[in-house]
Amino acid sequence: QLQVVESGGGLVQPGERLLLSCAVMPRNIFTIDTWGWYRQAPGKQREWVAGITNYGVQTYSDSVKDRFHIYRVDKNTVNLQMNDLRLEDTAVYSCKADRGPQIGDRNGGSDWGRGTQVTVSS
Repeated sequence: QLQVVESGGGLVQPGERLLLSCAVMPRNIFTIDTWGWYRQAPGKQREWVAGITNYGVQTYSDSVKDRFHIYRVDKNTVNLQMNDLRLEDTAVYSCKADRGPQIGDRNGGSDWGRGTQVTVSS
């Protein structure tokens, strides 16, 4: 099992930007196959926001496409650049790291971070 830690949340005004970061620890032990960012707004279900595979394939939900950009910093870290933030982007953003079977981890698994709060308010 890995520890997943998000950082970078905060309070911004509409139209501003934030950079979220997601890191797994311990570093350089396992390979993460897929990273995903999710968010949960108050009173709503958690929704998928963006994902990136180990091969760099990026996918986005329609609500953030063309505004958010997910990218790998290294094998242990993924960032989510959020541009042109809107009031409806306010949520707790969580990161999920999926790993497949590999040496030292026969079954693979998924690990979640605790999330970081993003608040967009005028």
